[in-house]
Amino acid sequence: MLAGRGAAMAAAVIFLLLALLPLAATALNDPFLMVTATRIMIFALAALSLDLVLGYGAMVSFGHAAFIGIGAYAVAILSANGVGDILVQAIAAVAASALFALVTGAISLRTRGVYFIMITLAFGQMAYFFMVSLSAYGGDDGITLPARSTLFGAPLLDDDMALFYAVLAVLILAFAGLRAVVASRFGRVLRGTRDNAQRMQAIGFSPFRYQLTAYVMAGAIAGIAGVFLANQAEFVSPAYMTWQRSGELIVMVVLGGMGTLVGAIAGAIAFLLVEDWLAIFSEHWKLGLGILLVLLVLFTRGGIVGGVERLTGRSQP
Repeated sequence: MLAGRGAAMAAAVIFLLLALLPLAATALNDPFLMVTATRIMIFALAALSLDLVLGYGAMVSFGHAAFIGIGAYAVAILSANGVGDILVQAIAAVAASALFALVTGAISLRTRGVYFIMITLAFGQMAYFFMVSLSAYGGDDGITLPARSTLFGAPLLDDDMALFYAVLAVLILAFAGLRAVVASRFGRVLRGTRDNAQRMQAIGFSPFRYQLTAYVMAGAIAGIAGVFLANQAEFVSPAYMTWQRSGELIVMVVLGGMGTLVGAIAGAIAFLLVEDWLAIFSEHWKLGLGILLVLLVLFTRGGIVGGVERLTGRSQP
């Protein structure tokens, strides 16, 4: 893992390059570049939240995309009922996602291993089919937003550049906040629970409470990603909540390096860029992506972050 200052520097470089990207898009006269980058940052935010439970808590959740869908539908449902302010929508999205995470996490964390994977998958699919059944909001066809969200009545997010920098600002805040969390006493206990839950319980800590808190935090952050995804696409669909999407988030975290935070961001960037690049050559690009991912998992221990460590000679004590 990239530790301390190295991780902060790597993240700072990524954020700086992202911040300069609109200038490159303008110089190249390629507005689609910024749209693609916005989408990448949204999924980086979701992958960052998953890394908290997967990388630091060893909780393999195959229902994480449900939180993205809940956040997106909070925007769609409120917009359809005349509530277009993004702050209200974000509060509703965080509340709904956190509540869903609290209820489902309290049940799922009673299990371990493959049983935890299966029950999170089941809850994710339940949320998916519930949204499919909401015919008033498009059902399986999804729903188009009447407009992007406003901020105190001003249509600031109608501008793609404003949306880009809003997503970037939230991504930076989420990264800084989660770094503080994992470096705190809470984070140390969570990592200890990941390594040996019985030992942590023996010395007086309750693994269940710490894991459930992390699960709720991750769900809330993923809900915010859903808010931005709805605004970026101006469309919401149950497809946001499928188990395949959850699987892609897991791949992003593993590809970047589990338990590093900066790896989740790097993994999301790499995964989505490779996905777009392969799609240029063939409609069967998923086959090529699968082969590439298998090779990376077999020959790149620790993901992108692990590879950078070996190249630079860094290692975490």
